[in-house]
Amino acid sequence: MALKIIVSYDDTDNDRDALALGRLLAYSGAELSLAYVRHAQGGALEDKEAEELLARGAASVGAPDMPQHVVVNAGTSVGLAELAERENADVIVFGSEYRTAPGTVKPGIPAHKLLLGGPAAIAIAPADLHSRPSVGVNTVGVIDEGDEAAGETAGSLAAALGAEVGEHDGGRLVDLLVVGSRPESPTGKVTLSAASDYVVETATQPVLVVPRGVALSFGSARAQTA
Repeated sequence: MALKIIVSYDDTDNDRDALALGRLLAYSGAELSLAYVRHAQGGALEDKEAEELLARGAASVGAPDMPQHVVVNAGTSVGLAELAERENADVIVFGSEYRTAPGTVKPGIPAHKLLLGGPAAIAIAPADLHSRPSVGVNTVGVIDEGDEAAGETAGSLAAALGAEVGEHDGGRLVDLLVVGSRPESPTGKVTLSAASDYVVETATQPVLVVPRGVALSFGSARAQTA
């Protein structure tokens, strides 16, 4: 069964960046879906507006039939975490925070919260990614935090995209960065170390943070516990 990828989407430019990254990660055949979290229970009009918002996003990438989820929860991160667990999703994709400088990564509050114990891998797109005519990946960098799952994920993703894997040393330019969770993180949970958090905050390429001990297979198989 293919990986399941959920894109947090609200029809803003930043979330169009998230959708562009989601499509890149789903290139190998993963199942892509959109999710919008409403913070209050509303009537039929609000439901219709949320559904139309997601439909526009799906149509914009030529996939009007992709799964679309309207979630009602006071907290965006909580709603997305519950959806990911219910759907058995492997990755949640975010755009960068509003007003982030183009070409740089800045996790917003919901992404930050899920980087502190979330149940699925977290991917974050640089601002303005959706405006690029094409997004090519030649080198996938990896910061493994001593966890084989990060390296295995990077290798699988590189193979799916026709790229190579290279260590991220702060100076080497890579096109996409895979980051492992810190050693103290429980298996299956995402938690960044202080050093990796700094790398994410200063990244200029898409970032994928994987749960401790869970390797993502970007092919026909689902995530595997390392």
